Amino acid sequence: MTNAIFGRRALLATALAAATAAVVPFDAARAADFSGKTIEWIIPFKEGGGSDRWARFYAPLLAPNLPGSPTIVVKNVPGGGSTKGANQFTQRARPDGLTILGTSGSTQFPYLLGDKRVKYEYKDWNVVLATPTGGVVYLSPKLGVNSAADLGKLADADLKYGSQGATSLDLVPLLAFEMLGLNVKAVFGMKGRGAGRLAFERGETSIDYQTSSAYLSKVTPLVQEGKAVPIMSWGALDDDGNLTRDPTFPDLPHFAEVYEMLKGEKPSGPSFEAWKAFFTAGFPAQKMVFLPKGTPDDVVEAYRAAVRKTISAPDFAESAKKVLGAYEQATDGAAEAKFKVATEVSPDAKEWVRSWLTNKYNVSF
Repeated sequence: MTNAIFGRRALLATALAAATAAVVPFDAARAADFSGKTIEWIIPFKEGGGSDRWARFYAPLLAPNLPGSPTIVVKNVPGGGSTKGANQFTQRARPDGLTILGTSGSTQFPYLLGDKRVKYEYKDWNVVLATPTGGVVYLSPKLGVNSAADLGKLADADLKYGSQGATSLDLVPLLAFEMLGLNVKAVFGMKGRGAGRLAFERGETSIDYQTSSAYLSKVTPLVQEGKAVPIMSWGALDDDGNLTRDPTFPDLPHFAEVYEMLKGEKPSGPSFEAWKAFFTAGFPAQKMVFLPKGTPDDVVEAYRAAVRKTISAPDFAESAKKVLGAYEQATDGAAEAKFKVATEVSPDAKEWVRSWLTNKYNVSF
């Protein structure tokens, strides 16, 4: 009897010891600490574009606010209209907080449209930051157009535009150009909007657009030197979902205003509904930061806390306005809400755009 009791106690002690041993590393993992670590921030575009500029602005601000003050290194992985870098993140990133991904609308659109290059699932990822942005269209001064009101002069002009691909964020400008009646030939194969801007600077293209961060840093000097003429912004959405002027570029008319200038009526119909649906998906949460599937809750919270601390710093709003534009940065529930808008479009808009892309650019899905 005594031996039996002793045996049961020994087994219980062994079980408890094993359970304790199993719990210790789990508890240790729950305490997020990146001391002495290097975090790799994947940007699926070439250097010099809006997403690259955004990441390099945020990296040194986020790093000291993460546990252990790690180093954050931006790694550019261009290709496939940004699908290469996103696919690599899905396939290789471990859920330890040491690899994060920054996406843009050019990563969202192929996902929304069912592009066969997409091997990633947005809903598997954990969003920790969402950054709205805008975009500005500008022309070569050689075209003789000084404002949006003069665009009618280009009715017979052949324009060239450097594009990442028809299913990228460039879908928004390409459809807008067509709706405005501009004859724009897309030159595909650019590895990012930065490459598109360089093609414009070299005189290889005559019309271009950049998201706000790249426009502020790279195109504003061209405007000041008389080498680029700003025409319009895409606009922004108010609380009721109406298109309004971009707060970063309040002096520029937005796309719907320019349409009305040229056509004498407000934009409407399936093409505008599709444009607005993809504009909404692509710009109010145009750039987002993600942790991979399976990342522990404490690591996710450590990142969100770092974002909260970063964007609430006294000097953040002013410095962000100069680099990113006058947009409200979001984390926690606000980022989740923007993420939902950015990764969903109506079936009607999706079907219209897929049909347009197939007919216009021979895109197959």
